[in-house]
Amino acid sequence: MTTFRDLGVIPEICDALERAGITTPFAIQEMTLSVALQGTDLIGQARTGTGKTLAFGIPVLQRSVSPTDPAYADVAQGKPQALIVAPTRELALQVSSDMSIASSDTGLRVLTVYGGVGYDGQLETLESGVDIVVGTPGRLIDLANRRALDLSHVHALVLDEADEMLDLGFLPDVERILRMTPDSRQTMLFSATMPSAIVALARTHMRQPMNIRAESSYENATVPLTAQFIYQAHDLDKTEIIGRILQSEDAEKIIVFTRTKRQAQRVADDLAERGFSSSPLHGDMAQVAREKALTKFREDKLRVLVATDVAARGIDVRGVSHVINYTCPEDDKTYVHRIGRTGRAGASGTAITFVDWADLHRWKMINKTLDLPFDEPLETYSTSEHLFTDQGIAPGTKGRIVPE
Repeated sequence: MTTFRDLGVIPEICDALERAGITTPFAIQEMTLSVALQGTDLIGQARTGTGKTLAFGIPVLQRSVSPTDPAYADVAQGKPQALIVAPTRELALQVSSDMSIASSDTGLRVLTVYGGVGYDGQLETLESGVDIVVGTPGRLIDLANRRALDLSHVHALVLDEADEMLDLGFLPDVERILRMTPDSRQTMLFSATMPSAIVALARTHMRQPMNIRAESSYENATVPLTAQFIYQAHDLDKTEIIGRILQSEDAEKIIVFTRTKRQAQRVADDLAERGFSSSPLHGDMAQVAREKALTKFREDKLRVLVATDVAARGIDVRGVSHVINYTCPEDDKTYVHRIGRTGRAGASGTAITFVDWADLHRWKMINKTLDLPFDEPLETYSTSEHLFTDQGIAPGTKGRIVPE
């Protein structure tokens, strides 16, 4: 087994990772590190949950100079040496949390910046000096325009989930950020898919990048370690089914995806009423409430998160045993993206999709595109025998754990 030490990662980082129980690199990390540690530009095609954060995080940390290092006298004091751009605050927080684990022995200062919160704390920290900045495009530009964020000394720039940034309309912002950094920088771009706009961006702003793919191409990018079940279910029976699945033998934490914000709220309320600790996660919630729900979910104080796609971007939570699609996903891309949230980074998980009668045609398209074997979803009720056997639910289990 290859270790991080074998790949040339410095002891300070290896020790910190080992304390967190991380010793053997995932495929993307092994493929990326040897290239990235030399300062080469890189395009990594990888989904969330493949371990890509450390694939770019380790080189960024290892190639930055800590204020405790005598060589720090030669760098611009207190100015960011590396920048990581992420599409959403959830992903930015996720990335910086992984970076903090890896950097805990290096003395490097990591700051996360994103919109939706006040400027004061971020401005003060920038003023006192930082080494690595992780942030969302809008807030990064705001801070640069206020002359609080100086990107002219950045030696490494990472664009994480570039295809999501494109979907969210951030590409012009990303271009502006790229122009604020030195041409001599190392650029690393990570994206699950490679739309033409991302390819064009890479051509313009990267120097002979190495292309690395963490898995076979998109055609069979459904998550191999995920057991998939497709049930044709009735809307009024779905929360009863979810309540029973929550009591199956291997159910831990569950993410339920809904199509609309109202649906997310309704399903979360219904499950809470049935006795399951659940919270919605959607765009109408205040940022503070969203972060609180995510933190509780991460710390196992919540078992169920009922989320819309936009709100769930970039969530990478350990211990999610099941992902449930409350309605048929919009398309194959969304399906792959959602079910990739279970069994993150090498653990196996279960993905269950409810298809309404009206959505059968849509499901068949997804099934065909991804070459899945579920052309005829099984008609399923909360009382169906196959539901109990498929999901390992004890006979007689009901969909609530508190009396009505």
